[in-house]
Amino acid sequence: MSEAILEPELAIIDPHHHLWDLRPLMGAFPEPLHPFIASIALSPYYTFNEIQAEIGCGHNVVGTVFMECGAFYNSAASDELKVVGEIEFVNGLAAQSASGLYGPARLCEAIIGHADLTRGSAAGAVLDALVAASSRFKGIRHAAAWDADAEVLGPPFHAPQGLYLDAKFREGFAELGKRGLTFDAWLLEPQLGDVLSLAKAFPDQPIVLDHCGTPLGMASYHGKLPERFDTWRAMIKELGQCPNVMVKLGGLAMSFAGMPDHGPAAGLGYETLAAMWRPYIDTCIEAFGPKRAMFESNYPVDKWGASYAVLWNAFKHLTRSASPEDKAALYAGNAARFYGIEHLLS
Repeated sequence: MSEAILEPELAIIDPHHHLWDLRPLMGAFPEPLHPFIASIALSPYYTFNEIQAEIGCGHNVVGTVFMECGAFYNSAASDELKVVGEIEFVNGLAAQSASGLYGPARLCEAIIGHADLTRGSAAGAVLDALVAASSRFKGIRHAAAWDADAEVLGPPFHAPQGLYLDAKFREGFAELGKRGLTFDAWLLEPQLGDVLSLAKAFPDQPIVLDHCGTPLGMASYHGKLPERFDTWRAMIKELGQCPNVMVKLGGLAMSFAGMPDHGPAAGLGYETLAAMWRPYIDTCIEAFGPKRAMFESNYPVDKWGASYAVLWNAFKHLTRSASPEDKAALYAGNAARFYGIEHLLS
């Protein structure tokens, strides 16, 4: 869908996107494709040129944060160190962007990788290797998404139940603070108590909750968004009381949330999408405040429900009455501060 760009001068740091090449794996997924796979099947090869084209849509994206997605692991390394390959791959693309030859935006100026924290204190050596691989490396994500209904997540995800409550995981989690690294938490709405427990157990560890806590509207949760909203809202309010936790405002256009419940690339206008998302976005900003929330694209996964241009238009429509100071924080300042890339705004 083609729309005029709202507030084209507003600076954006997109704090959550992926880069990958899923073409070798596409034939391995069962038919019919899970909606998550269907959404990214539009762009099975999603790397520098693709994200560059997205941010060239007219919004003022000044920089981005790469989010781990298991891309380009080093097959020659030991099992625990394969993850360093992803940082090396993305750092090369970031250097390409920093050359200035491809426009003023600085892609992947911060890089979030992965380390298996269930290795306990031994995860510290992996974190050190990730730090050594790039000065752009800022922290990790270790996803904990799980549901008893296997159809919710489909074949790409295999996190064990209660991961963030596990003693060995928490032993590894403690290694992040020793190195001043951030943590991105991804899990599903019924699991939000797990990340709340983790945040309270490590009150000095910076944590950002991905995708508004991932409310669910698919598989056995289809049609249940309204009845589960109050439960989700209560947990978001509790998390908002943890000063070490921030929230990413987005992920609502991916298939898991079901807003919209059809895709890929649903073709809806920004006002329609904004109306769906308003209760969730407004609740998150109210709970965390405008200094602890950041808008994200979650691209290309959110291509399920919106193009990149329409996605940011919907966000801007939702904040049209916010002050200039709050907009500056929500769209760029908070991400820059959390991920240590304030220089992008100087």
